[in-house]
Amino acid sequence: MAPCFQSGESNLEKHGRLKVKTTAQQEEAKRKEREQKLKLYNAATSAAFKKRLNGEFDEEGLKITGEILSVNPDFYSLWNYRKEIFLFMKENKETDFVQKLMQDELGFLESCLKVNPKSYGAWHHRCFIMENMPNPDWERELQLCNTFLEYDERNFHCWDYRRTVVLASDVDLEQELAYTTEKIQTNFSNYSSWHYRSKLLPVIFPDPTHPVRVQEDILLQEHETVQNAIFTDPDDQSAWFYHRWLLGRGRKKLQISCVHASCHTNQIIVLLTNHIKVNHGHKLSVNINSTSIAGEWKNVKGSTNYSNIWIMAVKDGLQSEEDLSIGVTLLTESDCTQFSQGLQLNQGQEEAWTMAGYKAGTRFSIELSAAATSTLETELEGIKELHSVEPENKWVLLTLVYLMKAIDPVHERYEEGINEAINKLSAVDTKRRAFYWDLKSKFMIEKILDIQDVNTREMTLTGLDLTVLCHTEWMVLIQELDVSQNHLTILKPLSNLPCLKILIANNNKIETVEGLQHCKQLKKLHLQQNALQTVQVFTPLASLLLEEVNVAGNPLCNIENYTDSLRAVLPSLSPS
Repeated sequence: MAPCFQSGESNLEKHGRLKVKTTAQQEEAKRKEREQKLKLYNAATSAAFKKRLNGEFDEEGLKITGEILSVNPDFYSLWNYRKEIFLFMKENKETDFVQKLMQDELGFLESCLKVNPKSYGAWHHRCFIMENMPNPDWERELQLCNTFLEYDERNFHCWDYRRTVVLASDVDLEQELAYTTEKIQTNFSNYSSWHYRSKLLPVIFPDPTHPVRVQEDILLQEHETVQNAIFTDPDDQSAWFYHRWLLGRGRKKLQISCVHASCHTNQIIVLLTNHIKVNHGHKLSVNINSTSIAGEWKNVKGSTNYSNIWIMAVKDGLQSEEDLSIGVTLLTESDCTQFSQGLQLNQGQEEAWTMAGYKAGTRFSIELSAAATSTLETELEGIKELHSVEPENKWVLLTLVYLMKAIDPVHERYEEGINEAINKLSAVDTKRRAFYWDLKSKFMIEKILDIQDVNTREMTLTGLDLTVLCHTEWMVLIQELDVSQNHLTILKPLSNLPCLKILIANNNKIETVEGLQHCKQLKKLHLQQNALQTVQVFTPLASLLLEEVNVAGNPLCNIENYTDSLRAVLPSLSPS
């Protein structure tokens, strides 16, 4: 008699084969498993939030959140709850208990980082634990960074944490620099290592003449280091970005560049070389005829946010019936550095100003020594040679531009070469064409400002194919500006021109007048042949005392009775 098999009781079918679930059965089993996990996950999350809401900062809270974070280390709210628990424990428990608890947390964090080595929440929480641990072991943390960077040498989260560890401990920074060299030699594409190098060099080898710059001899050595990477793999962007940093202009020393006083506006305008926030580490003060004047400093937009142009309204006015000796002092509180600038506003004068002078080519660039110039020129020849092999490599072309600009800031030798390279970049890298056009505009404006008389009140930038207006803070004294026949779409940068009275911007592609509302002295505005669609775009200018506005040739002129609508928006315009 044949054997009898009972359905569902045996794992074998005929011929002794294992019974295999169908695809549908497998999917159903997986679905049920996911539902069960989700149910447990949601229950644990709800329990954690409930405990946090009830102010229960205990070990049970660590246990519940730990179960969730061990599978999902990117749950920021739970990391924050754990921080609250540890702060509570630190305040209410004995030091030994807190030390042990935080030591265990470091072990837990390592397990989370094995799940996701690039978890923002886990790395940030590790910083928090180390900063609050009674007896942190920073040397062990440095070894941990070494381990993680062996696993993934480009883990920028770990590199960031490494900088935190180094700052908090007594690690030899030159050893750290050697570590970056080792990592770069292993892999030229290690952007994080190049970046860390850029942070270490200004600290180890600071240039006393330029803030955040590096000693010139070290800087020139770095050019050799990065050139090896560039020629090894011209398509890798990491070394090119570092090279760009080496060519950086640095940050100019904070000082007063211009002071302007006007009896008409009863205001004192101060232009600084860098952006500051007044009364937040820096103080500006004014004295008139040796008497201190109280007043509130605001930027060109009427706020107290960071700016390099600050304006103070003199409460009692600037009296033109007598000679006024005006002094402005800038105090940096951190190191008590003080800069002063004075001017004389004589009786009957409407306004007076003083503007610092600059040697041609140094307003926007650092003056190069003979050694630096020689090094950069040699490098330029090398990049030209690489360009002959890689004629359409955008990094090679862009570096040619920056090298020529660094060597020749006023475009006396390389203007044609710079323009040719930028035009080629616009053709081979079309997705960034607007960036290259803006860069060309920036260089053009720098050249003009570098050679222009610093005391000029009129400026013409017509027919230069400008796509953007840059460095407008250096136009702070300009009263009349003509930017016609360019490719401008916005005028927002002109908010830095508090003295502007006449603006001619015909034949552009301007779509908005946003920014001009801060030009409080503006009287005449010509915007013919632009892209202004409606009269309402002029609403921000309603408070200005405009006397003449010409918008002929704009799309808004097709609107019926647009002149009446314009006068309704700009009430200062005469009916004629």
